[in-house]
Amino acid sequence: MNGYSFTLDQANLTALASGLLWWQERRLLCVSDLHLGKSDRMARRGGALLPPYENRETLDRLTQAVGALDPLSVICLGDSFDDSAGQHALSEAEHTQLTTLMAGRRWIWIEGNHDPGPVDLGGTHMAEYKTGPLAFRHIADPDAGSEISGHYHPKASLRLKAGTLSRPCFLIDDTRVILPAFGAYTGGMRSSDPVFAPLMSDRAVAVLTGAQVLPIPMPRS
Repeated sequence: MNGYSFTLDQANLTALASGLLWWQERRLLCVSDLHLGKSDRMARRGGALLPPYENRETLDRLTQAVGALDPLSVICLGDSFDDSAGQHALSEAEHTQLTTLMAGRRWIWIEGNHDPGPVDLGGTHMAEYKTGPLAFRHIADPDAGSEISGHYHPKASLRLKAGTLSRPCFLIDDTRVILPAFGAYTGGMRSSDPVFAPLMSDRAVAVLTGAQVLPIPMPRS
């Protein structure tokens, strides 16, 4: 499996190169910030017109991961849709693809700041979800521990002889994990941004995603 394995509060986890988090013992797959319907939302609100292909690309990559791992549970860590109307912008084929992915497994929608979670696609809707030693929520709580969150779309850069490599990344320390955004049209926030200072310890690592995972000390300003 192409991933970076680590332990958080006795839970053995793997940060996958795809940007997903895998908990093998519980066959639990976690994904953050799908932002389905972003191009539709921008068109509705008079923003820049983007090619309307992000739903297909995002769902295809998620379908590939679910097919390979066959999880019993999938947790979507919020901002699954770019706004509350986004689910209605799914094409019939995309709607079928998503509901097929959900069939036969527990599917948990965590509320995000962009959307409360789709209300008519099935699954379970929660503000946050706790199982075993871990808490799953959209936005990290500085006063909490043993938590898995998303929201910030972290990315990190590494200087190489050939140039600078910049990729979405996981941020991991002994207290929490912040997942990268999975959606095709999502941007990112550099790990050196001051917002991460109260969240990640000096021992934090950034695990860059892509063809292969690349763990490095978390870059800071």
